[in-house]
Amino acid sequence: MLGTRLARTGVVETAEWEIERAQLLGRRISELGLAVRGTRVEQLTRRLYDELERRGIVFRPPVYLSDEWGCPDGTPIIGVPFYLADERLERIEAEHAGSIESNDEAMRYLRHEAGHALNYAFKVHARKEFASLFGDYARPYRDHYPANPLSRAYVRHILGWYAQKHPDEDFAETFAVWMTPDLDWKTEYAGWPALAKLQWLDALMQDIGTRQLDSPEITEDDIPVEAMTWTLAEHYDDDELLEVGDGRQFDGDLRRIFASALVAPDGALAVAFLAAHEGELVARISYWAGVGPATVRSLLRALRSRAGLLELRVAGLDATSLIELTAFGTAVLLHWRYTHSLSQDT
Repeated sequence: MLGTRLARTGVVETAEWEIERAQLLGRRISELGLAVRGTRVEQLTRRLYDELERRGIVFRPPVYLSDEWGCPDGTPIIGVPFYLADERLERIEAEHAGSIESNDEAMRYLRHEAGHALNYAFKVHARKEFASLFGDYARPYRDHYPANPLSRAYVRHILGWYAQKHPDEDFAETFAVWMTPDLDWKTEYAGWPALAKLQWLDALMQDIGTRQLDSPEITEDDIPVEAMTWTLAEHYDDDELLEVGDGRQFDGDLRRIFASALVAPDGALAVAFLAAHEGELVARISYWAGVGPATVRSLLRALRSRAGLLELRVAGLDATSLIELTAFGTAVLLHWRYTHSLSQDT
């Protein structure tokens, strides 16, 4: 009887959540009453400020809720995803992206954005040494950029070999590594060309760390939650999706990962396996390929559709299938990130 009552309780809770979720998705983000104070974001911000203090940096970049992680172009303020200020919104984000940032992951992003903020606040990019170490700050940004996973000219901090995207990101990543508590960067990067960047930044922070600046104001152009007048559903509809056509180009790969009903008659249906593990695969592939969760999800949905039409089944261990799907999905999306195409002719 206890098991039955628990099962019924779970059904009721699921139904209640679906109702609440639908109501939240239909509301404007600006009307959700979100604020930093009293939330997980406030705790993370305090942790960032404590780390800055321990590093001898006086400036405290303001932290506010926005649509994503980031510093508005040239402005020394830090935007944090709004969903981190509300457990219900974290749940919706986790359902969409496969996971949400742990505290350690969130701190990685905060240190990175603090690097941008210090760069903008003190115009570090205007120094002549910046160009020789990090490259031309005026170089145009590319959302889809080639990355060399073997390069030692760049530090490793957040996903996607992000330091290789642009000189501004290279500096922010270098700062984040320098800021990370208990990380012996001198040993970690000994013998790497990236060490010269860390050493220069270390000397620079000794010079500018004690300087105080007035806190910049946050305007509507910086996209605070108060200016986000679109609905939560519209926020999630605005993601970049893949154009995969009919998906037949994946058939050969799917047949290597899964098996036919003749070979594995008792195996679980591949279409059901892909659906059951979608969240986990989204999180893994998004991390390794350095692309957004909606992009990964659109690839997985295309694979699921083809696997269903081919009537494929899981053969062998689930863990093996997950590893192969992660490797395959990462390879496809790294190619897409560089070429922005899934054409066989690219």
